[in-house]
Amino acid sequence: MHFNTLRIKSILSVTSLCLLPAIASADTLSVTAGGGVWNESPSGTVQKTSDPIAIDMNNDLFLNTETQGYFFASLEHPIPFLPNLRVMYTNMKHTGNGTATFTFNNINFSGNVNSNVNIKVLDLIAYYEVLDNVVSLDLGLDARKLDIDYTVTSSSLGVTTTDSTSRTIPMVYALVGASPWPGILISANIKYIQYSGNKLSDITAKIAYTTDFHIGVEAGYRRQKLTLDNIDSTNADVTFDGAFAGAYVKF
Repeated sequence: MHFNTLRIKSILSVTSLCLLPAIASADTLSVTAGGGVWNESPSGTVQKTSDPIAIDMNNDLFLNTETQGYFFASLEHPIPFLPNLRVMYTNMKHTGNGTATFTFNNINFSGNVNSNVNIKVLDLIAYYEVLDNVVSLDLGLDARKLDIDYTVTSSSLGVTTTDSTSRTIPMVYALVGASPWPGILISANIKYIQYSGNKLSDITAKIAYTTDFHIGVEAGYRRQKLTLDNIDSTNADVTFDGAFAGAYVKF
């Protein structure tokens, strides 16, 4: 995956300028760790540039709603000008089986089709708290490691295609939130990059409640969208979205 260097430098520059005027730091050291489940549904199309038409994630590969696990940890500190850190990992596994006829990767599939798609997403986010009171505003950068592998098989014809790719992608990160009551945070965050007709976004809206016993719960909605324009001879317009719920400890 080749990136538009000028566009990425522009994104980094704009983000840096946004952070300079006012950077808030946490009053104390804070560590949070937790995880949960994401009930996500895939949709959209994928096409090798040599193939006549795109194939559908649902109607051709038979990928449907699956419950996925996610884990996260964050570190916030009172040291000025040093960013806070957040790590998040999501493993998205999908399998499908059905009857279809299509061409993918110059291979004709027909009859019974089995598909396996595995997408691992690891985010390392460095961010600053621009606002940290009743209204929260975080700005930063995300280094996303994206590992994708898939296998499509036609047992009727005895043909298989398989491939894998691993990329590290820089993304802009922003969070805005409000705390109308003590312990409650209503927030939305976005990770985003766009370059040369390609686009990757990850948007989350949630409500979280932290008890006086350092235990918290969260629930919300997450939507990931990936658009590829001739990346590794692949065009894609796919979305993974659905509700999630989790728990965490915060000290």
